[in-house]
Amino acid sequence: MTKKRKITWTVLAIVAIAAALSGIADQTAESYAEDAFKRALVTFAAARTLNGVISVVQSTEVGVGVTVGVGEILDPVNDLIERFSGVMLVAASSLGLQNVLVTITASTSFTVALILATLFAIVTIWWPRLTENRLARTASGVLLVAMCVRFLVPVLVITTNLIADVFLATSQQEATAALEVATRDIEGLKEPVESPPVDQSFMERLNSAWDESVEAVNVSERLTKLKESAANATEHVVQLIVLFVLQTILLPLAFLWMLMQLLKGVAERMRSG
Repeated sequence: MTKKRKITWTVLAIVAIAAALSGIADQTAESYAEDAFKRALVTFAAARTLNGVISVVQSTEVGVGVTVGVGEILDPVNDLIERFSGVMLVAASSLGLQNVLVTITASTSFTVALILATLFAIVTIWWPRLTENRLARTASGVLLVAMCVRFLVPVLVITTNLIADVFLATSQQEATAALEVATRDIEGLKEPVESPPVDQSFMERLNSAWDESVEAVNVSERLTKLKESAANATEHVVQLIVLFVLQTILLPLAFLWMLMQLLKGVAERMRSG
């Protein structure tokens, strides 16, 4: 092993121990994971609220003497919300699991294992009689594995959530706010409908007929607004599905793939060197 490589491994080992003892990576990862978990819960709650409102409005009479099957408009949205709730349950579980894994890898046992691997590597690398055999390469491999085990989860959480905060968080918040607006719009359809009295004079019946004509126009406007709210909710639900799948599934998988490629390259250089 060349002197340059010895120095590189030594500096890397010292930096790893300093990072493990300071806990800066663990604290940062915990903060990112907790914030992402809270955002996921807020979005999940907004989706469930919208689902409940839709279930109520589907059986609502929206005009005097006129019962319109709003279920035909809201059924597709309701089905999408049900599927979205499943996606959000998986996403929230993934984020919660990341938080738990950060806590586990930050425990004293993992830090002690890293320190022991570091001491073994430094002594082996710099001991003149050992650098000429395979023990130095073995020590370097053990150190690399120990660092991966200790810092894999914190680095994964920090990297994926940093990307999500920069590129996805604003869109997630806007889409969640749009769901809340759609919920209020759809909930506004639950206005009480008054039935006309049975005994009416001629003028009262005439006034009632006029009121019903006006109400029919109002019903048409409300249905148009309902369609717009349903379309808006559908658009933002699909957007949220894409964002959370990207954040909690695709980004971590992409990070793990790149890390495996990096470790593979390091292992090949260690064998060749």
